[in-house]
Amino acid sequence: MIESEIEISEDLVRDLLREQHPDLAELPIREVEGGWGNQMWRLGDELAVRMQRMDKLPDPQLKERRWLPVLASHLPLPIPTPVRSGAPSERFPKVWTVMTWVEGTPLDHGSITRGDHAADMLAAFLKALHVEAPADAPDASDRGGHPRECTDGFEDFLQAVELGGFAEDDIRAVWADAVAAPDWEGPRVWVHGDLHPANVVIADGTLAGVVDFGAVFAGDPAWDLAAAWVLLPAGGAARFFDSYAQADEAAIRRARGLAAMKSLFLMLMGQAGDRGLPGGKPNWGPAGRSALDRVLKGL
Repeated sequence: MIESEIEISEDLVRDLLREQHPDLAELPIREVEGGWGNQMWRLGDELAVRMQRMDKLPDPQLKERRWLPVLASHLPLPIPTPVRSGAPSERFPKVWTVMTWVEGTPLDHGSITRGDHAADMLAAFLKALHVEAPADAPDASDRGGHPRECTDGFEDFLQAVELGGFAEDDIRAVWADAVAAPDWEGPRVWVHGDLHPANVVIADGTLAGVVDFGAVFAGDPAWDLAAAWVLLPAGGAARFFDSYAQADEAAIRRARGLAAMKSLFLMLMGQAGDRGLPGGKPNWGPAGRSALDRVLKGL
């Protein structure tokens, strides 16, 4: 076990429910595969328990509790919303939240086959999300800045990952263009901040929901626009930006560079999984390579 990880079992989840939400304690409980900062457990058919695991601070869940009920009613795809709060206790000294379950298959375990529909759905979702946020909306933390502020992270990923057939110079050119792009000059808009294949679900070959808003912040929408390459199949980015219809050239340049960085991260997590390292995700490697290929080809 990693030092900061708490072992979470079905018995623990049920005991916590009995202590704090006894009316839910007898519902069926089953573990959901995946998760890193938080671990998910299905609770009956319509709920899930989100347990803080590797996250060192409770802030991501506290943000979700505060803001997801505000956002959910305005979005065209389902997102998880909190229904009960779990407080730290002697048995489990971290936060946990009972949330609605978003039905579907995580994209990192499936594929989009209705590319045009998925591009339109992603555009509609992000247009609805990217509205001006209130003054007390959370600022960006470890993500959300202009690409020039993320160069150290980009370099770390680029140096650590095995590129295979990709040319380092081509990746650097995309990143350099993003770094040179003008800053976001619009209002602080709501941004999911962490759109990658494990944080969206699909059904019937298209997008069916968006999950894990622990990184949500108000700022530059380019961080979400990168999903045009990271999530959609070849050809999807062009249709997405046509449908989204509110991204200028600078935003697209920043988004493409961020998509390259996110692709490298996915590849690195896949590489760690292939090596059996803690937290590695073997199925993220192919997703990252496909995304990077789309980024470099401009598809």
